[in-house]
Amino acid sequence: MKGKIYQSISKNQSKKIALLIDPDKLKNKTIFELINLSENANVDFLFVGGSLVSKPIDELIVEIKKRTKIPLILFPGSLLQLSTKLDAVLLISLISGRNAELLIGNHVVAAHHLKNSKLEILPTGYILIDGGKTTSVEYMSNTRPIPFEKDDIAVATAIAGELLGQKLIYLDAGSGAANAVSEIMIKKVKTNISIPLIVGGGIRTALQAKSACFAGADIIVVGNAFEDNINLIQEIADAVHSIK
Repeated sequence: MKGKIYQSISKNQSKKIALLIDPDKLKNKTIFELINLSENANVDFLFVGGSLVSKPIDELIVEIKKRTKIPLILFPGSLLQLSTKLDAVLLISLISGRNAELLIGNHVVAAHHLKNSKLEILPTGYILIDGGKTTSVEYMSNTRPIPFEKDDIAVATAIAGELLGQKLIYLDAGSGAANAVSEIMIKKVKTNISIPLIVGGGIRTALQAKSACFAGADIIVVGNAFEDNINLIQEIADAVHSIK
């Protein structure tokens, strides 16, 4: 189960950055421009997906692969987004919620498909944190986020995720969040787990990204900030990669 991508995350101590591409929010021309800038900025991963993707992504993935060697990882919002043309999939269990379909139900439906694919499977304990506004993932998942200041609940949830066998923990304030996950919460969660920590949602500046890395994030995920200003890719990537 531990393929090349997971090994690059767990064995390499350098901080990493992932660009989140939501096909419904961006035109293909903009996506390809983002890919080019990501290549120049040495972005580590491209996450593809969203809470609601209304169009097939296979053709888009093929076109992206023509333009970059950056690993493409599915960040699925639903079973409809599954594609075997990517390199890996975040097999997400929404462990902060109590929606059984997102804890195990969808996984059972997709199990044979995923097992027979060549995708690298990355079991991920996904923890939704209140980012100050109702986000698409909160609405679509029908789950309540962990309150912004409830570090103890986030820590206990992350520990439970690792004990259950998750290989990654993902703290997410959600796309378009007003506030990023706090540095205090990131630090406390990282201190209590031994697996890599992904942090996303509400990160809009190089300083925020750097602060999250210093707090303990191993991978920073940024999407909306790049959609608003694509020139931030180089700046944020440089900030993340500057931390050893």
